[in-house]
Amino acid sequence: MRRVLIIGTALGLLMGTAARADDLTFAVAGPLTGPLATIGDQFRQGAQAAADAINAKGGVLGRQIKLQFEDDQCDPKQAVSVANRIAASGIGFVDGHACSGSSIPASAVYAENGTLMMSPASSNPVMTDDAADKGWTNIMRLYTRDDAQGAFIGPWIAKEYAGKNVAVLHDKTAYGQGVANAVRATMNESGLKEVLYEGINAGEKDYNALVTKLKDAKADVVYFGGYHPEAGLILRQAAEQKYQFQLIMPDSIASPEFWQVAGAAGEGTLFVFPSDPQAKPEAKEAVAKIQAGGFKPEGFTLFSYAVIQAFAQGIERAGSDDPTKVAEALKNGQPIDTVVGSVAFDAKGDLKDASYDINRWSNGAYAPIAK
Repeated sequence: MRRVLIIGTALGLLMGTAARADDLTFAVAGPLTGPLATIGDQFRQGAQAAADAINAKGGVLGRQIKLQFEDDQCDPKQAVSVANRIAASGIGFVDGHACSGSSIPASAVYAENGTLMMSPASSNPVMTDDAADKGWTNIMRLYTRDDAQGAFIGPWIAKEYAGKNVAVLHDKTAYGQGVANAVRATMNESGLKEVLYEGINAGEKDYNALVTKLKDAKADVVYFGGYHPEAGLILRQAAEQKYQFQLIMPDSIASPEFWQVAGAAGEGTLFVFPSDPQAKPEAKEAVAKIQAGGFKPEGFTLFSYAVIQAFAQGIERAGSDDPTKVAEALKNGQPIDTVVGSVAFDAKGDLKDASYDINRWSNGAYAPIAK
């Protein structure tokens, strides 16, 4: 009897191990620590909520999703190290990275190893353009591109602020400079030339010299391609000099930390973001569950959720967890259903038909404005 029990226990352990070995493991890579950790937390919350929801319905082809979280701090070198670690572990799918400056170098590692990378946040066109030029088929994004964002907001700025002095700033990163240049180009094409074009050093604590330069240029409006820590400081230090201007930002400040840094100086700040995913009927159940856990699914949360959904549906569509076959299946022109709506990818792996809102910060919260 004892031998039977031992054998039965051993078989049970083996079967449990086999079940765990048959899990589908997806990596989630982003800035889990550092100044942009808010974005990493959005990635984590969205991905985990999606995995939990899919698993509760039986998983993917009968397999449960497991997540492995990796921290790149939005640093290019760390992103490459993370990518090599993910590839070496045999994981075939990556929900990430966040910053374009991390995603672009990491993508080369994933391409070499046949890993499917889908970013829920990186917007620099170079990421997918370069991949297409090199014949990499496994680099995708479930997010919008800087050139599309520029084509949307640049002409709006030119029309809305005709006759005003507009300055364009960027933080010298692949993301910040890329989106600032895209907006500047379309603004110029629409007939409005900036009075100042300047790069700043991210991570500094004193931007008073920059504020003085903006004052000297008599800037009424500032478009800044960068992130919330620097944006908030610039506004606060401008307020201390009793200087006000209309700040317009890209999607990076869809985070409560912007208001924590800027405080009342952030009142009226405008920013562009893909049409509010939280307001979509497809997101209702996911939003309710995430909020019930004490987290507000703003910023990139639902895009990270949607990436996990895309991986799951791509595997089901391909009938395989081969990343190359899944990428091919996702780019076949047929839409997939996600919390951010029905989405389809083009041959490069970019989203088709992106739409945007212009949002305004007021009293610690933001909401779309009428355009």
